Amino acid sequence: MDMQTGRPATLSPRGMVTSPHSLASAAGADVLRAGGSAVDAAIATAAVLGVIYPHMTGMGGDAFWLIHDATTGKVRYLNGGGRAAANADPRFFTDKGLTEVPFRGIWPATLTTPGAVASWCAAHTAYGRLGLPRILASAIDYAQHGYPVSQRLAGWMQRSQTDCSAQPGWSALFTPEGSLAQTGETRRNPALARTLQAVAEQGHAGFYQGETGQALAALSQQHGGFFTAHDLAQQQAEWGEPLVGNYRDLTLYQTPAPTQGFTVLQMLKLVEPFGLHQKDFFDPERIHLMVQAKQISYHDRDRWLGDPAFTDLPMGRLLSDEYLDQRRHLIDTQRALAWDQVPSYGSLRGDTVYIAVVDEQGQAVSLIHSLYGAFGSGVVSLDTGVLLQNRSAYFSLQDGHPNVLAPGKIPLHTLIASIGFRHNKLWSVMGCMGADGQPQIQFQAYSAMVDHGLDIQQAVEAPRWLSGRFALGEARDTLHVESRFGNATLDALAAKGHVLNRWGAWNELAGHAHGITLEGPQQTRFGGSDPRSDGAAIGY
Repeated sequence: MDMQTGRPATLSPRGMVTSPHSLASAAGADVLRAGGSAVDAAIATAAVLGVIYPHMTGMGGDAFWLIHDATTGKVRYLNGGGRAAANADPRFFTDKGLTEVPFRGIWPATLTTPGAVASWCAAHTAYGRLGLPRILASAIDYAQHGYPVSQRLAGWMQRSQTDCSAQPGWSALFTPEGSLAQTGETRRNPALARTLQAVAEQGHAGFYQGETGQALAALSQQHGGFFTAHDLAQQQAEWGEPLVGNYRDLTLYQTPAPTQGFTVLQMLKLVEPFGLHQKDFFDPERIHLMVQAKQISYHDRDRWLGDPAFTDLPMGRLLSDEYLDQRRHLIDTQRALAWDQVPSYGSLRGDTVYIAVVDEQGQAVSLIHSLYGAFGSGVVSLDTGVLLQNRSAYFSLQDGHPNVLAPGKIPLHTLIASIGFRHNKLWSVMGCMGADGQPQIQFQAYSAMVDHGLDIQQAVEAPRWLSGRFALGEARDTLHVESRFGNATLDALAAKGHVLNRWGAWNELAGHAHGITLEGPQQTRFGGSDPRSDGAAIGY
């Protein structure tokens, strides 16, 4: 299929990094050139993003990894999800008349500990080649000496000011002289530089203990938060097994529970018998079938998904051919499947960064890293420069729910990452931001590449749809669609009963997708970066 793009895929013979900011990708590529591993480069990229893209990610958030070990050929999973504090209790909120964990403020900021840095350290211990001081050097430099504010960051600061300025530390960091930064203006975070330096020198202890850990615990105590110094010291990342499924000639690995990675595998299998590769990319029937599969899969997610250490999750059945054959009968080829037929809850609201790295040896990292909402909880520890996440807002307060809040529990995570194989060879490292949109975006990108022959850049630039609601006032049936699908396609979808929100040609709310594929006998690296972000794929 001929899909016109604003830029071609980036090609390189050895290593490649792609992320939503070009300076972060460049930092990762520099680490690869210096002899670093894919894991080293991913940490370097993530650390820079935490400095220069603070509305999307940071040291105060969580991270989940898939790592392709080039030596063994296996894909490993690393869980960097933060855990609920030991004193976490749903009654704290319900006794106050609340039906959900608040989205902003000290409570969601400290209800779970930050998990990302623990995952950096665990991944580096297993696969690092360079020392942490070299890996974190670019991030420390940008935090200490300054970075230029991108147009997107300036815009998100403006949109978030009313929501976040009442939270501890936010205004002091982001509006230090009472005004918002303008595009191109230099901003610094010297306290974060000191925190990064502590991690460079001391690893895990440099963040979760020592001066940084004590400062974070003191902030929590001062403002009536949850986590303590003991909670922080206990935070560790955990290795596990990824999920794996098949779609046509693709073998696809996904992050397991508590992430929603299984939904991508479900959606692909639900539509496989309908032969999407035999339909035109812009065929409204193709989009209609994919939306139906999404709604069925998200019903399973909301019914079953939680921390597997706390809930019985029937993953084998949810991914079985027998079960998916049964669920496929819910798809109506003529009419949109209504939410009240297959109930679903959740929101498309959320901000995240995705990083893909492949090094010269074929080690690959698929890393998803997030604060959850834009600027997370809005709470900043000025002593450390760390902006704390609000991922715990995803916990349920409903007794008996698989995602109900409990001490030591990781909340349901929208964060997912993927690694794909074709013909028994590593082929793809791909992911995206976008909360509930993440599985839908992966679903569309993989179908575009496998079913329609698009390359990675074409796949991430292609017009995109997202099913669900961005705000409580919207119907759960809402189908948000970029206008580049064309009026004929959109009108046909409306005729099938879809409640359309017709976006313009490009919409950042459709997510930032990035990825790398390895093509041909030389395994040439093809890099794609989403123009809805500030990103770039950079190779050497």
